[in-house]
Amino acid sequence: MRPTKADLEAARDRVVPDVLPAPGGTLRVLFSGINPGLYSGATGHHFARPGNRFWPALQRSGFTDRLLAPSEQHLLPAFGLGITNLAQRTTARADELTADELRDGGRRLRALVDRYRPAYLAVAGVTAYRTAFGRPRTQIGPQDDTFGAARVWVLPNPSGLNASWSLDRMAGEFARLREAAEAAGTGAG
Repeated sequence: MRPTKADLEAARDRVVPDVLPAPGGTLRVLFSGINPGLYSGATGHHFARPGNRFWPALQRSGFTDRLLAPSEQHLLPAFGLGITNLAQRTTARADELTADELRDGGRRLRALVDRYRPAYLAVAGVTAYRTAFGRPRTQIGPQDDTFGAARVWVLPNPSGLNASWSLDRMAGEFARLREAAEAAGTGAG
């Protein structure tokens, strides 16, 4: 059932729980969005707004064997995948977040990576990554930065508002990440 306008407004400032493996489980790639949108806040599912291209890109790139619905996010740990966000606060648009919130989220993300030890951290949103980690020249793709043993990859924001990245082009970047994870012996997928 689609959330109503009232449901969406009531979701403001909610937190969508992270999707992570059980303690001791394998986490090959931890995907991080910028923050949950109101649709995600209302449904409790990451990347839930119709038109968001995260789930199709995940499938087309070979990370999953079929297209998962946002309501199936609980299946991701079986693929060695997880989801979190830089900022946990639900907003209508990512530009409602402050630079301080993104930097605080960056510190939280580093702590999460230290705890769960993914092989790759994949941040979906280059502008938010630049702000959160003080890297103003970051481009999409693999980064020289590491968080502990985790390699860092910056992905395009899968929001339907990101018109400069088609689904095919986005899936291609996701596939590059999957291939790098497999080459590193992490077999993500």
